[in-house]
Amino acid sequence: MRQVEGRHIVIAGAARSGVAAARLLKRKGAIPFVTDSGSISGTIQNILNNENIGFEQNMHSDKAMTGDFLVLSPGVPDTSAIVRGYIKKNKEVFSEVEVASWFCRSPIIAVTGSNGKTSVASWIAHTWKIAGKEYILAGNIGMAFSDFVDVTSPKKDLLLEISSFQLDHINSFQPDISMILNITPDHLDRYQNDFSLYAASKLNITANQSNSDRFIYNFDDPILSEHANQLAMKEDAPQLLAFSSSSEVACGAFVRNGNLIIKTNDKEEQLMHIGEIGLKGQHNLQNGMATALAARASEINNEYIRESLKSFEGVAHRLEFVRKYEGVSYFNDSKATNVNSVWYALSSFNMPLVLILGGRDKGNDYSFLEKQIREKVHTIVAIGEARQAIKLQLEGVVPHFIEADSMKDAVKKARKAAKRGETILLSPACSSFDMFENFEHRGNEFKQAVLDL
Repeated sequence: MRQVEGRHIVIAGAARSGVAAARLLKRKGAIPFVTDSGSISGTIQNILNNENIGFEQNMHSDKAMTGDFLVLSPGVPDTSAIVRGYIKKNKEVFSEVEVASWFCRSPIIAVTGSNGKTSVASWIAHTWKIAGKEYILAGNIGMAFSDFVDVTSPKKDLLLEISSFQLDHINSFQPDISMILNITPDHLDRYQNDFSLYAASKLNITANQSNSDRFIYNFDDPILSEHANQLAMKEDAPQLLAFSSSSEVACGAFVRNGNLIIKTNDKEEQLMHIGEIGLKGQHNLQNGMATALAARASEINNEYIRESLKSFEGVAHRLEFVRKYEGVSYFNDSKATNVNSVWYALSSFNMPLVLILGGRDKGNDYSFLEKQIREKVHTIVAIGEARQAIKLQLEGVVPHFIEADSMKDAVKKARKAAKRGETILLSPACSSFDMFENFEHRGNEFKQAVLDL
């Protein structure tokens, strides 16, 4: 555990994670100072004032540069002046997840990936609940890791959803079980448009693991398979558990004759028929296998794993059915904030679609979707700042391309374009911050617009 008592520690970013880190450090005897280049809401200001935590807004002053080290909210990029200033002075920069891990007493199961991490973290929590195991669900999902540190214990597992931003500045963070579901292009605007830098950030989750830990990975992802091969050559490598929907693996989870097989220590167990898994689609099969491996690694009995795989209903804003109105079905996939997520969403449908795309572009290559769109989508409704980029890349791919100024406008125009028996899908491929507070706000606005029809 790093000693923080009496130390002046600066936290950049007054969003959820930054404020949680500041409050944790205050409880541990540090002298935290919160700095934000933008404005800080009145609610957050009240929290900081009530806890005697100093702060500033709309700037990073000279005072903000004098911390013993810097703690980053995930929303603060490495290109920001404050990060560059600390690095120039050879001062340490840590993520909120790293800081929280110093004080954590629980075993950590950490999940990352370009797609599916919220679903899998929630699915693992569902499994733990069915099995009667104590757990805390935190991180990139719900409340920050730092908010829960004081209630961690060796008898309570900590289930963490981790983003690439949270893995950028770790030093000693060491999950007992780490998991990477996939790595596909995302957030390239934060990684100099260099996919290798983004991938390296994800792979960082295994950086401090040893032979007492486990790494669960997608065998079908070439980057992850190569990373696992490199880890296997290390003397103190974590135990490797692979999952694959297309190949049999030496240790992990795979499909044989329609049955889900778990193989560990050269012993095979037939868990269930994959048709019994409650959520359909190839990506949900992989997510279910990853969940099952995390449960087996945590010594949860097969009966509870089977029940969880059968009964999990998914998460809000991820291919969430909203309603069927005048013969048209509406699905909310607002959490699809990258192109690969949209590809998975489109692969789940076999009927004609109207697709609502757009938001704040993250350097997306929409042409990746061209084959699926030609086969399934007859109308694209484009929204947000990305409208022109989407139009440039996809206007010639669909019979009808429409632009909309708001979510309500998009839903109305989509309704006019859809015929009975078809589906309208919100799957934006972009972040939400041009028009909405977050993807939840965007999804809720879509659902309300649908209900208002």
